Amino acid sequence: MIRLAKLTDAAQLNKIYQYYIENTSITFEYDVISDEEFQNRMKKIMEKYPYLVYEQDGIVLGYAYANSFKNRKAYDWSVETTIYLDVNAKGKGIGRQLYEALEYCLKKQNILNMNACISYTEHENEHLDNTSMYFHEKMGFQLVGTFHKCGYKFNEWVDMIWMEKFIGEHKNNMEEVIPFVNIKLVK
Repeated sequence: MIRLAKLTDAAQLNKIYQYYIENTSITFEYDVISDEEFQNRMKKIMEKYPYLVYEQDGIVLGYAYANSFKNRKAYDWSVETTIYLDVNAKGKGIGRQLYEALEYCLKKQNILNMNACISYTEHENEHLDNTSMYFHEKMGFQLVGTFHKCGYKFNEWVDMIWMEKFIGEHKNNMEEVIPFVNIKLVK
C-alpha cells in the first residue's frame, strides 16, 4: 500500500536511510542522523511537496518524495526527487509504484519537471553500482549532465549525474504550483 508519510514514520524511514549512509555512496552523507533530525527534514518537505511511503503488513519498505529544485520562484515548476527502498525490498516493483504515485501527485500540483541527482561510478563496487541510473531510465528520465569526481566517500571519488523527466506541457502563462497540503488525492 502506498500512503502519505506521517511524522511517526520517521524512525522506520531513517532506518532505511541509515543503511545507505553507512554502506553506500548513494548518499554523500557520512554520519547517521537522529530520528528527530529526520522528522524535521520530513516536516519541511511536507509543507509543500508529497512524501510517500510503501507499507506492507505495517512495515515501511520504501519512501519517495519531492523537494525544491532550487530556491528561486522561476524554479517552482521543477522538483528534485528522492527514493529509498529497504535493501531487501529491491527488485519487487516497489520503486516503480512509488515513483508513479509521486508523479501523479506532482502533476496535481502543476509541477512539470522531475529532476534526480544520482551518484554514478564508472567502476561499480560494493559501495556503488549504477542501479539508480538504470531505474530512472526505465521510469522515463534522461541524462542531462555529469559532475565528475564531486563526492568523496569510502576513499574514492564519485561522480554525480542529473537526470530529468518532463511530466507536463511547458507553455506560457503557467498555472501556479499548488502546495501539496492543498491537494485532494482521488484517482
